[in-house]
Amino acid sequence: MTPDEFNKTATQVQRKIFERYFEDLNQQVRIQQSDMEYSDRIAITDEKIAEFKTEKEISWTSNQFALPTDLYRLGSITYEKATTFGSSRSLPVEMQRVGRAEIYNIRRSPLTAPTVKNPIYIYENNTITFYPELATTPGVNPDFLDKIKVQYLKKPSDVRWGYQVGDLGQYIFTDFDFVEGALNLGSINTTQVDNSNLGTITASSDSQTDDGVNTDGSGAIFKYDIDNGVVTGLAVLQPGSGYRAGDNLRFTVSGFPANSFVVTLDASNLTSSTTQGKTDFELHNSEQTEVILNILSYSGIIIRDPSIVQIASQKIQQEEVNEKS
Repeated sequence: MTPDEFNKTATQVQRKIFERYFEDLNQQVRIQQSDMEYSDRIAITDEKIAEFKTEKEISWTSNQFALPTDLYRLGSITYEKATTFGSSRSLPVEMQRVGRAEIYNIRRSPLTAPTVKNPIYIYENNTITFYPELATTPGVNPDFLDKIKVQYLKKPSDVRWGYQVGDLGQYIFTDFDFVEGALNLGSINTTQVDNSNLGTITASSDSQTDDGVNTDGSGAIFKYDIDNGVVTGLAVLQPGSGYRAGDNLRFTVSGFPANSFVVTLDASNLTSSTTQGKTDFELHNSEQTEVILNILSYSGIIIRDPSIVQIASQKIQQEEVNEKS
């Protein structure tokens, strides 16, 4: 198997095992469970799912916000009201989910109309619309603002066996974590630089982060050299995260606060455009045997060896019978 074949196979195996948890949980709740510690199968399955439980604070405009891109299943949404000057917060209140057919009557009735103590929401097109509408105050210290948090199950990340190709054509494992939106270390093509606001600076050189304009990325550190009003060298020293192709990064020249230059990133600047960086399995460590057997089964299909598929399939079936009997 090539690294690319392994990555696709491993990602499929992880997703298959992950999605089976919910059927297993549904099956186990209908069966009498042991009250012995470490043998309650409902608790064991929930512990495996817990690897993917997470919470995220959400920014909203008016009364809407988009859900996180890594959402698999939505859990609960809570609202915390800030008190005067942010000295403390109210206890979280869980928003009630309602359907489109219900919301009109709920909002119309004075007895059931949503309030900050009893908020409601509808979930459509991966967007949450909640009531009552909450005011946003740009520029205010976040500690003084109300908070909305989403509790959900996130999707497993794609498995990535990162590599570089060696001088002999061999695959060399890159032993560092893959970060979404990270930049490639090394030089950036100076044709991506807009020098129009540099003026006539004779010479300047510095290492710094960008000022965050027109990008959600952060943490990258750049080294630049300027000669006669032109950026002659630009390199990434730290990869950062959250950058996208098309981001415009602006740099104020050290010692010349009125002068700056802009760099426009393209896909070639991102680690995601390479095969480097690793992403490990996110499954519970008890799934190691299951992962290996499933990968063997798929690898038998890839290399067209039916005996591997048969043996691996038998082992998988036997494991499942032992777990559920």
